[in-house]
Amino acid sequence: MPSARRAPQICAARRASRLAVLALCCAIGAGAVTGCETTQEKAAAQRAESARILKARAKRQAVRKHHKHHADGTKTSLSGTKSSRQQKGEG
Repeated sequence: MPSARRAPQICAARRASRLAVLALCCAIGAGAVTGCETTQEKAAAQRAESARILKARAKRQAVRKHHKHHADGTKTSLSGTKSSRQQKGEG
C-alpha cells in the first residue's frame, strides 16, 4: 500500500512541472510576439520617413529644374529675385 500513496504525489509533481513549463513557454511566446510588433512598427515608421525624404528631394530637384532665365542670361534665385550683384549690373 505505500506505493499507492506515492503515485498521487508523483503525478502532482509532474503536473506542477508541466504547468511550470507551459507557463514558461507562454511567456517566451508572448515576448516574441511583442518583439515582432515592435519591429514591424519600426519598419513602418522607417518606410514613412523614407517616403517623406524622397518627396522632399523630388520637390527640391523640380525647383532647380524650373529656374526662370532672364533676357540677360542670368537665372533667378529660389526667391524669384536677382542677387544684389546682378541688380547693380555686375553679373
